[in-house]
Amino acid sequence: MTEQVLVLIKPDGLKKSLTGNIISRLSEAKLKIIGAKVVCVSRELAEKHYGHVKDKPFFEETVAYLQGKFHQTPRVLALVYEGEQAIKKVRKLAGETNPEKADPTTIRGAFGRILTNGTYENVLHASSSRKDAKREIQLWFHPEEITNPLYRTKKIKTKNQNNLIWA
Repeated sequence: MTEQVLVLIKPDGLKKSLTGNIISRLSEAKLKIIGAKVVCVSRELAEKHYGHVKDKPFFEETVAYLQGKFHQTPRVLALVYEGEQAIKKVRKLAGETNPEKADPTTIRGAFGRILTNGTYENVLHASSSRKDAKREIQLWFHPEEITNPLYRTKKIKTKNQNNLIWA
């Protein structure tokens, strides 16, 4: 079944100039990129993205990491891939979240590390389910930034201008 997956190349991946390597590895999945942009990550966006771990002791550190505060690089490359079993394929290429447990042939196994303070530098995020992918894609992208219509939209009028938003 055709599905979509959000991939974020995190600040450590950008700082280490791993973007090309990561995209090359992801191309092995034979998926189509239908959205791509560089985003300066606000605290609000990072908190919404990691809202599911808000009560965990590592929440603040995770938000700061995604904002680029550890790497002085406040940006990520956000990508939306589409294709058959996109989530499964991308997550297999990404490897385990913990870089030390990730197979060395995966992206996280090859490029990730754990800092002395325990922070995982795992270079990318990949949606874990169809439900998460939809939530994350709608969080990171506006409808007009995706080349294929994915979800219902509605038109709203703001300042005498029509805009398309997620319904």
